[in-house]
Amino acid sequence: MLLIFIFIDNKSGEAIYSQIYSQIKENIISGKLKENEPLPSIRSLAKDLQISVITTKRAYDELEKNGFIYTRAGKGCFVARQNTDRLREENLKKIENHILEIIKLKRSTSLTTKDIVEMFRIMEEEI
Repeated sequence: MLLIFIFIDNKSGEAIYSQIYSQIKENIISGKLKENEPLPSIRSLAKDLQISVITTKRAYDELEKNGFIYTRAGKGCFVARQNTDRLREENLKKIENHILEIIKLKRSTSLTTKDIVEMFRIMEEEI
């Protein structure tokens, strides 16, 4: 059975099912979870996280509704084939959010856009 790490932050204010949904979705989008890989059963995940089965089921239902997983009766839940256009859009949203954070930080310092672009180029060369 596939092992995934899910961290529940009771102080975040975000609903537990939403935290589960977001973390599994992120693992799928990032490619850590591959197409047709089995997810932990609803019961076993609920037990591991020490939460209600209903909460886990709600997260899985949302993942299925949004096309990230599929269910086979009697077999469990599996990672669905991902639409590459949707994955690209998800990643573009993440990049845009990071850029917005960079812009906010840039404004609070004496850095110029040229400085940021140069930092990007240097870091990209190092990878």
